[in-house]
Amino acid sequence: MNRNYPAIIISSQGEEWLDKGQMWMYKNNLEALDESIPNGSLVDILTAQGRYLGTGFLSKNSHITVRILTKDQNEIIDRNFFKKRIQFAYEYRKTLEKNNLTNCRLIFGEADELPGLTVDRYNELLVAQISSFGLEQIKDDLYECLLEVLSEDHQQIAGIYERNDIQVRTKEGLPQYKGFWRNAQCSAKTIINENGLKIHVDVENGQKTGYFLDQKANRVLLRNMAAGKTVLDCFSHTGGFALNAAYGQAKKVTAVDVSKTALDQGYQNALLNHLEDKIDFVQADVFDYLDKAQKGQFDIIVLDPPAFTKSRKTVHQAYNGYKNINYKAMKLLNKGGYLITCSCSRFMEIENFEKMLKEAANEAQVTLK
Repeated sequence: MNRNYPAIIISSQGEEWLDKGQMWMYKNNLEALDESIPNGSLVDILTAQGRYLGTGFLSKNSHITVRILTKDQNEIIDRNFFKKRIQFAYEYRKTLEKNNLTNCRLIFGEADELPGLTVDRYNELLVAQISSFGLEQIKDDLYECLLEVLSEDHQQIAGIYERNDIQVRTKEGLPQYKGFWRNAQCSAKTIINENGLKIHVDVENGQKTGYFLDQKANRVLLRNMAAGKTVLDCFSHTGGFALNAAYGQAKKVTAVDVSKTALDQGYQNALLNHLEDKIDFVQADVFDYLDKAQKGQFDIIVLDPPAFTKSRKTVHQAYNGYKNINYKAMKLLNKGGYLITCSCSRFMEIENFEKMLKEAANEAQVTLK
C-alpha cells in the first residue's frame, strides 16, 4: 500500500514542542494548510524546511489541529494499525488489571496512543467516548476491531454504549449524543465487582462513562488505612471512597454530596454490600458542611471534587477554590490525620496543586508529611 498523506506546515515554535515529545499540534502553531484537504483527513506535519514530525487526524474546527498517531513516517495508518494499537492496549490492561479485567478502562486515549478514544468495560458492556473528528469518521472500524480483539481472547461482550454527550465534541464540530451502537439489545445498567465491593453502574445516566474507574487504586488505599478511623468522604457521588472505608472497618464514615440522586445511589450501593449501617449519607454543600464541622472530628478526609476549572483562563479562581477547601479540611483533621486530596482539572497542573497545598498547610498551621 502506498503511503501518501497531504502535508501541513508547522511553525518553529510548534516544532520545538513536538521535538520535546508533545503529541498534539495546536492551531496557533499552524503555518500553512491547503484548505482543500477534507476535515478529518490523515495529514503529515512538516516544518517549513520539509522535516517530518508526525502524522495524525486533521481537525479544522478544534484548537487541537492534529492529534498525532505516529511519528514514524513509514507507518501506514489503516484498519490493521488501529487493531494493533487496541491489541497492545488490551495486553497492557491484562497485565495491569488481571484480577479486574471486567471492570477497567480498556483504552485510555493518548496514554494508549489512541488520542480521542476512551473505552471502559463494565462486565459485558463497553462504554466508548470519541472526542476526535477523525476517529468519528472511522468509528465502526474501531468498534469492530475492539470486539475482534476481545473475542479472540474469549471475552463476551453484549454491546457498546456510546457516551458521546461531552462538550469537547462541539469544539471538534461533532454532535453530542448517547445510545447503543448498532442498537444493541441489552441493559445500560449492571453491577460490577470492584475489589470485592458490588457497585451499581448506570452507563446511560452516570457521570462521564458511568463510573469513576480512575480512582480504583486510591479507593483501595483508603480501605487499607481506614480500620478504626473516623472518615469523611467529601463530594462522595455514589459512595466509592465511603464504601471502601466502611469495608475496611472504619469506626465511622460520613459521605457528603450536594446531589440527592448521587446519595440515593450511594445508599443503594451500601445496601448491596450490607454496609448501610456503617455510612451516614448527608446531603449538603461541602464547603458549608466543613465550616460547621468540629476541629479534630475526623482521622481521614477525602476531597474528590468536580473540576473547579475547565479552561486555563479560570485557573487562578480554581486555585483559590482548591486552597480554600483543602485549608478547611486540614483544620478539621486530628493530629496525625490523613488527607486524600484530588483534582480532575487538567489545567490545575501538579506543580501548581502542590504549591497550593503548601500554602493551605501554612495558613492552617499544620505540617504535611
